[in-house]
Amino acid sequence: MNERKRVLVTGGAGFLGSFLCERLLADGHEVLCVDNYFTGSRENIGHLLDHRNFEVLRHDVTFPLYVEVDEIYNLACPASPIHYQFDPVQTVKTSVHGAINVLGLAKRTRAKVFQASTSEVYGNPSVHPQPESYWGNVNPTGPRACYDEGKRCAETLFFDYHRQYGVRIRVARIFNTYGPRMHPQDGRVVSNFIVQALRNEPVTIYGEGTQTRSFCYVDDLIEGFVRLMSAEDDVTGPINFGNPGEFTVLELAELVIEMTGSKSRITFKALPQDDPLQRKPDIAQAREKLGWHPTIPLAEGLEKTIAYFDKRLHGMR
Repeated sequence: MNERKRVLVTGGAGFLGSFLCERLLADGHEVLCVDNYFTGSRENIGHLLDHRNFEVLRHDVTFPLYVEVDEIYNLACPASPIHYQFDPVQTVKTSVHGAINVLGLAKRTRAKVFQASTSEVYGNPSVHPQPESYWGNVNPTGPRACYDEGKRCAETLFFDYHRQYGVRIRVARIFNTYGPRMHPQDGRVVSNFIVQALRNEPVTIYGEGTQTRSFCYVDDLIEGFVRLMSAEDDVTGPINFGNPGEFTVLELAELVIEMTGSKSRITFKALPQDDPLQRKPDIAQAREKLGWHPTIPLAEGLEKTIAYFDKRLHGMR
């Protein structure tokens, strides 16, 4: 068994954070879950509350945190356009001030610190698929910039703390991830399509549905996180995590309708500003440095996600 560590997970009551907390507890670690519940929920971590190695703290990462830990996973930030555009100034603060606060904590406690970055740092890419060496094509003044540029600045801070203070860092760039515990109103395609299909409502596609996405099931992603954190200290990242299987949004909609047995029809609306037309990770570095690649096919992951939303929606009636 691994040596037991005290691990802080910011955003630990969110979609990804709750699965990470679960995995770290299963690996025998003590977990301090920090969340301000803006997009996270107690429901996501309810089943962990009685675990003797699990502790929860309501806290906003834009304020410093004074705790003693061995490792930090910084996942705190709303990740869907509906949520991060609701209060764009707070989104930037969460990414930038949050990064400064967790890096300051890591510097003081000599903890390893992990930043959950995003494929959004590539913007609307002119290179396909996107390798980590690509600098991106981001509109710095557009409506998505609060998230894209906030995460880019957080990466800058991580590498500056690493170079200037020797802080041990890990940076993961996350591509579209899906699974149970996604927020039903987060506006992302997988949860949108599933909820609409289960309700037999029109399934809404923005644009013509020709834009592509790569969908990674949450368990695969969390395995990547743990491998990156336990890698040698010269493996700082950034490293892409995502599933290179590429699907059009229209193909996804048709698959969800078929798998739910829905009576829904597909409707088309205007494409939002700065919405990327292509998104596909180059995961050569993850394969080479971490021996990581996704193992769960889209149909299998969707089956589990549909079952979760079906149960949740029936419970709401």
